[in-house]
Amino acid sequence: MNSKPSWSRRAFVSSAMAMVATPALRTGAARADAPLMLRCSLETAPSHTRNVVIRDYLGKIETAAAGKIKTQLFESGQLFPDLQVGKALLQGQVEMAAPGSWSLTGIVPDADFFQLPILYGRPIEALRRVVDGKSGQLLAMQLEQRLSSHVIGPWLDLGFFNWYSTNKPLNCYDDLKGLKIRNNGGAGQAWRTQFMGAIPNTTPLPNVPLALSQGTFDGLITTHETVASGQFWESGIRHALEDHQFIGEYIPIVSRAFWEKLPPELRQVFTNLWRENVQGYRANMAAAQSRASELVQAHGINIVVPSPDDLAAARREMIASQGQVARLSNISSEMLAAVSADLSGID
Repeated sequence: MNSKPSWSRRAFVSSAMAMVATPALRTGAARADAPLMLRCSLETAPSHTRNVVIRDYLGKIETAAAGKIKTQLFESGQLFPDLQVGKALLQGQVEMAAPGSWSLTGIVPDADFFQLPILYGRPIEALRRVVDGKSGQLLAMQLEQRLSSHVIGPWLDLGFFNWYSTNKPLNCYDDLKGLKIRNNGGAGQAWRTQFMGAIPNTTPLPNVPLALSQGTFDGLITTHETVASGQFWESGIRHALEDHQFIGEYIPIVSRAFWEKLPPELRQVFTNLWRENVQGYRANMAAAQSRASELVQAHGINIVVPSPDDLAAARREMIASQGQVARLSNISSEMLAAVSADLSGID
């Protein structure tokens, strides 16, 4: 008589466990093969050159990573304004950002060193020594520590900040007196606004067009590129005093949590791609500011440029209060020494 095959209890249990485990193994394998997600937050409009640059960089990352990284760019403050993106990086709510240094002063006070009077109205050649020198290196180190993040490489120039107004012509510094002026944040810009006899106001960039239209403030401190990309002439901007009061720098940052997920070869991809392209990106930003200057004038914004002598005189007058500015901004003695060393030999 033929006997039917039978399973022992042990064989049955082993088989059942294998059947349950197989889908889990497949899910784990699929999860391991899934690309790392990188969300990048920018508060500027898609047409802004920062967005164009970061979009290009993210595209290069995806191509070089060959499917191992998937990027998403959130623009116009969809996720966070720059004033909040540092905290978002720290809390893992976003993997990458390129905030302006001025928006990080609440977290790292030394980020306000650009507002030091000694740097007011300086040409780009002098400021490059500071940005790429000891001062920039010190700030990058502090940001990495305080934000639990990684600074990818050299910073991206936004360009020079100037004064802009709606109704009142700006032909000289005295014309700023009594105006309510929006700035990007930080004690340094507020101090300079008050130094000129104006009233400081801080409003997130995405809210600026409506606030200008409603007369919440009379003008703002920003760049030609930001005015052009936001079409602020439609919100009433008609005048500009181009004093190059400070240079804006965007700092490319990824969260440490994301950075530590990357194998060494992908970390090298991030670093190399940025370093290989940053000079071109800086040139693009400078060209964008030149085009923006022409564009804002074409839309009826009158630009007045102070003479080099006027700029130097204003800088000398401000330098007398440099200690006060440093105290208000909580700028460290170490940063003051770094800036001084970077400017050594320059009048």
